[in-house]
Amino acid sequence: MRPCLTLRHIVRVSLIVAVFGAPLAASGQGSDSLLRREVRIPMRDGVSLHAVIVTPAARAEPLPIMLVRTPYGVSQNMRPGPIPVQYAELAKDGYLFVFQDVRGTGKSEGKFIMNGALHDEKRDPNGVDEATDSYDTIDWLVKNLPDNNGRVGAMGVSYPGWLAGIAARSGHPALKAVSPQAPMTDTWMGDDFFHQGAFRQSFGVEYATAMEWSRSVPSPLRITRYDRYDWYLQFPTLKELGEKNGIDTLPSWRGFKAHPAWDGYWQAKAMQKVWTVPNVAVLNVGGYWDQEDVLGPQEAYRTLERQDARHWNHIVLGPWFHGGWAGRMTDSFGPMQLGSDVGLYYRANIERPWFFNWLHGDGSATFAEAYVYEVGSNRWRTFDAWPPREARPARLYLHDDGKLSFEPPKTSGRTSYTSDPKRPIPYIARPVDGTRWRQWLVEDQRFVHNRPDVVSWESEPLDADVTIAGDVTARLFASTTGTDADWVVKLIDVYPDSVARDPRLGGYQLMVAADIMRGRYHKGFSTATPITANVVTPFTIDLHQQAYRFLKGHRIMVQVQSTWFPLYDRNPQTFVPNIFEASARDFRPRVHTIHHGPRTPSHIAVGVLPS
Repeated sequence: MRPCLTLRHIVRVSLIVAVFGAPLAASGQGSDSLLRREVRIPMRDGVSLHAVIVTPAARAEPLPIMLVRTPYGVSQNMRPGPIPVQYAELAKDGYLFVFQDVRGTGKSEGKFIMNGALHDEKRDPNGVDEATDSYDTIDWLVKNLPDNNGRVGAMGVSYPGWLAGIAARSGHPALKAVSPQAPMTDTWMGDDFFHQGAFRQSFGVEYATAMEWSRSVPSPLRITRYDRYDWYLQFPTLKELGEKNGIDTLPSWRGFKAHPAWDGYWQAKAMQKVWTVPNVAVLNVGGYWDQEDVLGPQEAYRTLERQDARHWNHIVLGPWFHGGWAGRMTDSFGPMQLGSDVGLYYRANIERPWFFNWLHGDGSATFAEAYVYEVGSNRWRTFDAWPPREARPARLYLHDDGKLSFEPPKTSGRTSYTSDPKRPIPYIARPVDGTRWRQWLVEDQRFVHNRPDVVSWESEPLDADVTIAGDVTARLFASTTGTDADWVVKLIDVYPDSVARDPRLGGYQLMVAADIMRGRYHKGFSTATPITANVVTPFTIDLHQQAYRFLKGHRIMVQVQSTWFPLYDRNPQTFVPNIFEASARDFRPRVHTIHHGPRTPSHIAVGVLPS
């Protein structure tokens, strides 16, 4: 049987486009005005890395270098044609673009280690990693690339965004500005492979296979059903999934299995644990509906901001999927009509002048702390702090009879549902196929609204607009008849029953913020602890950040469920030390109860901006 199109194919193509952008139909720098050449750059351990250099054919003065390092292959930049659209606005100011294959990928030598931890310089002074490779690359470029002005910038989206952040960690004095865009800052806490302890099963399996399987031997992974929900469901445990598909030999899978908690293995890879304040300016960029690395730019900004005495650390957040600002038309997304190309605005009016200031100019220009696109009012806003100081802390409380309001509950109540791991809730409406990967976070949630294992609370129609900005955090007081559970929480905008501009949007349920948390980590993410059965326990779920206006006449909804399959693996709901070793008999239906009352005020915490 011919394998179906899998998420790993969709993801790999999407990431290549995110890294290099789509071809530009018309640009100020066409193929006849660009020079392209390939070079090999030596590293300190004798390994050479391949790079493609794209420069203007005519230049009147020395230009800065813009470095993009990637594991996805750079040879396409040798093809005739204009500069990729992602870099077209920057190119108007003149840059020497350098696209480099990282160690062990593309035409570069060495061994590829995905998201590898940085080596300990005291224990291994001769060690190499992505930081040392960045340093050696920058050093060679400023010494060997003709007509450069001695200043280097680094940027990238997704994995290359993480590499841009690591370049800042290298400490090379020529590096003046970096833009980590959708980087995987912490792949356990809220980026690629886990979210707050829950394993991102389908992404982890397919992406790791695409990245780590030998280039000379075909991968044994064959997804033979169009509906990937059915394909993953046939494997009752993670152990069987790994063994029957040959993925249990991959380095990443071995890491998943050996380190299911947020221990030293993951912390050593997390940027917030290894980043000291770099001597460079940083522009962090992310999307509210990033289906891969939503936490990354938010956590990178938060980490650096704690020590940013010079105000060189900035953040940009917008209405995008993973890398959605990097070259595609973004005047709409899901049900949202944004009115103009939000990605182009960012590239032309934020990214271009920001890099110009640090690489062409003298660094004296001033920029807002935060550039944030407010969905609903459909406008860019700037703030001198993020989250904004103007935002008033507020809570959306769960009440009896499925009611939701900003008023705390006066009476106690509870809402129960049965979660069965053998009948998990799909994360998108079936059939689950990879073609909807980019937009799944903005798909209509009505496909689960009437399931008995999904519980909802809904406000009255709003009599005025409500604008939230900053952190969105769920606090559930819950109990279970089992000893473990997952908690999926969604904050939803419910459109009116009738929408004149587009009748198809009547009643649409748009996820504004959502995420999952594995209950065994209720006492701390570094150690799994059983949940005491039938005892009310508080759980905190980070739903990340937003800037969103709920419009008058809309309703606000909160949904809670305990499976999100097959994107996330199933919790046995019986505590076992390691779910990667769980047997089929460990997976059992359990009754989960959400408590809401004066002593158990389950709620969503938000910041509300003044009208």
